[in-house]
Amino acid sequence: MIDAGSRGATLLAARRVVVKVGSSSVSGDNAGQIPTLVDSLARLRAAGAEVILVSSGAIATGVPFLNIDARPDDLATQQAAAAVGQNILVNRYQRALSSHDLVAGQVLLTAHDMENPTHRGNARRALERLLALGTVPIINENDTVATHEIRFGDNDRLAALVARLVEADQLVLLSDIDALYTAPPEVVGAERIAHVAYGDPLDGVKIGESQSGWGTGGAATKVQAARLAADAGTTVLLTEARLLAAVLDGEDHGTLFGAAAR
Repeated sequence: MIDAGSRGATLLAARRVVVKVGSSSVSGDNAGQIPTLVDSLARLRAAGAEVILVSSGAIATGVPFLNIDARPDDLATQQAAAAVGQNILVNRYQRALSSHDLVAGQVLLTAHDMENPTHRGNARRALERLLALGTVPIINENDTVATHEIRFGDNDRLAALVARLVEADQLVLLSDIDALYTAPPEVVGAERIAHVAYGDPLDGVKIGESQSGWGTGGAATKVQAARLAADAGTTVLLTEARLLAAVLDGEDHGTLFGAAAR
């Protein structure tokens, strides 16, 4: 078992890391967190890790530019907002990456791409080449063509599938919650779960749903994604986006999910 104090060191020693960040952490008032997140990605790169970022936020980023006050309900407007927002979101990432002399490579996928053998093979080949060329692949769901996924999907599962695809050592799931708790954090008496052993069914743990108006996933989807990645031998850290830098500094945050032996 990886103890809490070594989480940052383990991430910095990883060969390949997939980092997923939720919509609420990189859009709206929190768009300013992107440079800080990128600083941590650059730190992982400087330590020798290959890094892939799975980023939500296209719809949330695009909506204000379409003069819409809330997340649209109809599919066509969601797709339009995603088309506008994806361009702006990746541009923000690239500006932050440029300060570290890094280049982003945009990759748009759906869960279906991971299920189709031909599409999956093409995605893996493209990602491997992007990493070999020294870029930071930035993956998002292809919301402009997604139908079921745009309404009910989440990038936690997509990130887990990507981690499995590229055989990542580590998957980091970042959102607006700092860890998994024994009950929703707002419930009196809820306690942080620092470590989940591989195969632990989490009996007695009350897992909440998303409280964000933009994100489609909650703690339940993150636990499911963590288990999906852990089954393939990828260790998973769940924590808050603003705490990643502190974790790399050796601070004890988040919930660590143990992985199956490879």
